[in-house]
Amino acid sequence: MTDPQVALSMLGVFIILVFLGFPIAFTLMALGIMFGYYAYFDAGRMWRSFNRLGEDADWWTSTTTWFEGLFNNRIFDLFINQTYTVMSNEVLTAVPLFLFMGYIVERANIVDRLFSTLAIASRRMPGSMGVAALITCALFATATGIVGAVVTLMGLLALPAMLKSRYDPSFASGIICAGGTLGILIPPSIMLIVYAAASGVSIVRLYAGAMLPGLVLVGLYLVYVIGRSILQPSVAPRPSEDEVPPVPMGQLTWMMITSFFPLAVLIVAVLGSILFGLATPTEAAAIGAMGGLVLAAAYRSLTFQRLRESVYLTVRTTAMVCWLFVGSYTFSSVFSYLGGEHLISSFVGGLDLTPLQFLLLAQLIIFLLGWPLEWSEIIIIFVPIFLPLLPMFGIDPLFFGILVALNLQTSFLTPPMAMSAYYLKGIAPPEVKLTQIFAGVMPFLFMVFIAMAVVYIFPQVVFYLPTVFYGG
Repeated sequence: MTDPQVALSMLGVFIILVFLGFPIAFTLMALGIMFGYYAYFDAGRMWRSFNRLGEDADWWTSTTTWFEGLFNNRIFDLFINQTYTVMSNEVLTAVPLFLFMGYIVERANIVDRLFSTLAIASRRMPGSMGVAALITCALFATATGIVGAVVTLMGLLALPAMLKSRYDPSFASGIICAGGTLGILIPPSIMLIVYAAASGVSIVRLYAGAMLPGLVLVGLYLVYVIGRSILQPSVAPRPSEDEVPPVPMGQLTWMMITSFFPLAVLIVAVLGSILFGLATPTEAAAIGAMGGLVLAAAYRSLTFQRLRESVYLTVRTTAMVCWLFVGSYTFSSVFSYLGGEHLISSFVGGLDLTPLQFLLLAQLIIFLLGWPLEWSEIIIIFVPIFLPLLPMFGIDPLFFGILVALNLQTSFLTPPMAMSAYYLKGIAPPEVKLTQIFAGVMPFLFMVFIAMAVVYIFPQVVFYLPTVFYGG
């Protein structure tokens, strides 16, 4: 077999092992080292010291020198260097800090107050509780960026309230599932940090570029919720005064001050310090982590148990991301050395695709990968395969990254592997069927495709804020 054929075999073995359920990070590392041993095999270099031994060398010296040569393969040097590169990456330093902020905010008892306040404030709007749930999801997802946590917590808080108000179970479930995934796109998104580390695109430009597409998607969701509530009032009846009691304006203002504004100020402080160049993403993440602690303390929910849980979950998730990067870097280095990257580039170039056709093909592949894989695995492992092809089609990596972030919304919403639906089903009342949840997310899935079309037709939606803040 030629080296490029070996590279394709390497990719095929990886895909098979992933579908068999092997841990992806360790599979990448194992395959990278195994195929890398073949790729970098150099008997003359590896056993040079052994070959220099004289005939008078004793058995122990000969044996140990031979084994030293066995492990004197450059793949081990590559693996160590890649591990050090990942662990010292300044961009990835922001990941544990943003995760910690999210886990602390999740445990600060802010969300239940926020949802109750917004439900009262919007009670005269069509689909008021749905609107309140969606805005709460958007704010909470922005603060945490952890889809499972947002969907689960909002499913415990908002879904029973909406069902009690006679909302259609499918409609209510779709709102929570779709709103919970917004943290993937809206800054400060963990996914965008990971994409920046994988692609080399400036994280501040990515954050600026994601703001308007994120607002477009939220706007489409709100238009759908309000529009359907007007056209089909039975799916979202207006709440009675017993369900959402009216409160005096002064009391409502105080409720907004103590629930909505603290979280909004935290988000604006973190994003504003990044976008206006007052702090690096890592420094802003540290501000956010400290702000989360202050909020938890202010709401009297900062206990040692909750702090320990937040630290544990932060460390676990960060370790997963970092080891995925180590495995991916090792795997992709060997894959490229064997000629796999050049083979794929030549194949795609030979298809004579237009930029639109390439984008559609790439997004279709990412859409399909979203069924069996997590977003982190797609960004770290498969997106780097497309990145070297972007200059061939004149596509900006920033623009491509925002399209990918929009596309990955679908990985949580598309049956049969819609993880948001399974998160919600795990805590929903028994009468809410999984098929109802699947049916509820489908219109929101359509909204994601509309948002992707808007971004492609009007690319200035992505480029406007980066150009305003940082120039061309």
